[in-house]
Formats: sequence, structure tokens, C-alpha cells
Amino acid sequence: MHLIKYIILFLSISIFAQQEIDTKFIKKTPLYASLLVKFDDFGALFYTQENTFVKSQNSKNTTYSNVQLGEITSANAYNSLKINVFYKDFNTVVVLDNRLAEITRIDFNILSPFRNVTHVSTGNDNTVWLFDQGTQQLELYDYKNNNTRVQPLQPIEGEVLDLKSNYNFCWLLTKNHIYTYSYFGSLVTKEGNMGYTNIAESNENLILLKDNRLFLKLKNDTEIRPIKLPELLINQFFVTNETLYIYDNEYLHQYQLLIN
Repeated sequence: MHLIKYIILFLSISIFAQQEIDTKFIKKTPLYASLLVKFDDFGALFYTQENTFVKSQNSKNTTYSNVQLGEITSANAYNSLKINVFYKDFNTVVVLDNRLAEITRIDFNILSPFRNVTHVSTGNDNTVWLFDQGTQQLELYDYKNNNTRVQPLQPIEGEVLDLKSNYNFCWLLTKNHIYTYSYFGSLVTKEGNMGYTNIAESNENLILLKDNRLFLKLKNDTEIRPIKLPELLINQFFVTNETLYIYDNEYLHQYQLLIN
């Protein structure tokens, strides 16, 4: 009986190890940042330092700050021509161009209907995905025409933890579920959340954080596989072109994902 238990345990460990996504260390760079935002295809790193948004490229820093709006809650540079910077305390989103000049400012306090926004992510054209805590609704908001492009029919159940998007889909992470919505607002998938607290997206692949470990869910795949990494603090993370970036509050670590 004990032998059978050991065999089953050995097989389980072997299968788990086979499912891990291998990585290859590239480099680490000293960095002081509050929020890590993006590393784009042109070598520009976007991040924040308290109430300042920074674009660092070719040893040159371009910055944007707004003292009146205070500290930045989140930022999204998926479209580097229309970067959105969210100030939760003031219920406001500022949209910047690639030179970090202000394109427009969305003050949800003065818009009708009133929205109590807690999460924001980039949409297509002149839109942003947002979550309204007051109505528990996800919405694709057109800030140029001041109207709602898309709003799923059902309110979101449970505490919202994270929101990510690209031009085609939006991923909403709650305490209990992972939702995928299309650009047209239809619910594509609804899966159980097994303890994940943050997500990142790259080419419609999801990277998920749980207990200081990262996991990968490939596009059109139901399996979630652990990513093999050395012991390090995962404060923030994102993926660009199969390069995984991890920030530990002191260094920006880069790893190549070896996806079979």
C-alpha cells in the first residue's frame, strides 16, 4: 500500500514538472518605480513614480505629472498613441499621446450618468474599458462621443481584482471568476478563479499571479501551467513578445518564456 502511494506521488510530481513552462534568464536592470506599465516593441519602458508617468527610451526620459490629481492608480500603454492614466481618488482618466502630451481628460464626477470607476483598461479607437463599482457593471466607454459602446447585460458578481484588455477582448478577474468578453460585449468564457490575484495579457495568452508564483494560460487552451522561475519577489509583471518582465521593487528581471 505504501509503495503504491509513493508511486502515485512520484507520477504526480513528474507530471506537474512536465507541465511547467521553462524560462531562460536574460538580464536584470536596477529600477525605481511605483507601477510597471509596459515595455514596447521599440524599446520604450513605461512606468510610474508616485504621481509621475515616465517613458524611458534610449537613455532619455519623458514625463507627465498632474499634481492636482495626485498619485496614479494604474496606467495602460497597450496603444502607445493613446495611453490612459487612471487617478482613482479623483475618479478621472487622462489620455496621453506618445509624447505624453494630454489628449483629453475624462472626469467621471461631472458626466451623466455618474460612474464610480475602480478599474480602467484600453479599448479600441477612442474607448476605454471600465468597471463601475456603483452598478457593478463592466462598460466599453467612448470618451470622444461620451457614450457607452458596449455594456454586458449581467452585473458582475464578487470583488473585482484586475482588468486587462487588447483591441479584441477584455479579461476581468474577480475573487471567484475569470471573465472573457469580446469587443462587442458578449461573454466568451467564465471560468473559476483558483486563487489568482492579478493577470497580464500578451497575444491573448494570460499570465496569472498566485501566492508569488506565475502561471500561463495559452489562448484557446483550458490548461493553466506554472512558470518555472527562481525564488524572487513578484511585485509586478507583464509579458511582451514572449519576454516575461518581473519587478521586485529593486530590479526589473527579464526572462524568455520557452513555450513548447
